[in-house]
Amino acid sequence: MIPISDDNPTLRTPVVTYLLLGAIFFTWVVIQGAGLDFIKLADSVCTLGMVPAKLTGMLSSSGPILKLGDGLSCGANSPTLDRLTPLTSMFLHGGWLHLIGNCLFFWVFGNNVEDSMGRLRFLAFYLLCGLAAAATHVLVDPSSTTPTVGASGAISGIMGAYLVLYPRVRVNMLFVILIFIQIIPVPAWAVLLWWFVVQVISGLPQLMTMEEMVSGGVAFWAHVGGFVAGVVLIKLFQNPRYTTQRTSWRHRLHPDHP
Repeated sequence: MIPISDDNPTLRTPVVTYLLLGAIFFTWVVIQGAGLDFIKLADSVCTLGMVPAKLTGMLSSSGPILKLGDGLSCGANSPTLDRLTPLTSMFLHGGWLHLIGNCLFFWVFGNNVEDSMGRLRFLAFYLLCGLAAAATHVLVDPSSTTPTVGASGAISGIMGAYLVLYPRVRVNMLFVILIFIQIIPVPAWAVLLWWFVVQVISGLPQLMTMEEMVSGGVAFWAHVGGFVAGVVLIKLFQNPRYTTQRTSWRHRLHPDHP
């Protein structure tokens, strides 16, 4: 089930959404080598990825952190750089599927949230949700020595905001079940609540066993923390004038739609 578009046009060009997507792709291609050079990719994850145990002081200042294969392992950074990793890790990804999946969700939901806030508010909101996601991940598993990367925590906050702002907007979902391929419009509230429930359920076994919070490369509780932050913060960041303009415009375009 993959979101590919929504029935929710924007009034203003989503400049910050474009810039953030550009920054993510720039980082992937220039800093991470587009995944073509394993050494460069591993170095970026080790250096700029967030390791909870570094931030909480539960990791020795020397010695390897995580073996990456081919005889490689992460080493210790400077404390100053470690403190910046909750921010730098938001722009890193572990592979093409990780990158494309995050950017697709960001594109579908981000432009409308930006349109309801204004550009500077949206940038601050995005970064704050990403930091809230990182804080949740560290809080739940403070001793983790696995570097975590990805924009999904911040994008989860965008999804939480979208749920509050536009719960009844139709999202066009691509369903692929064996040979069945179909695009079906689904209310945003159903898409987003289903996604959130999946994150919680997927993260519960890790909580109960106190195992590494990254399962199959996915930091589920970072997603949960980012989403909740988006739900909580949206009313502080939205611009009422913009949301009123959008609502009036949508009703003129689609008088029969919710």
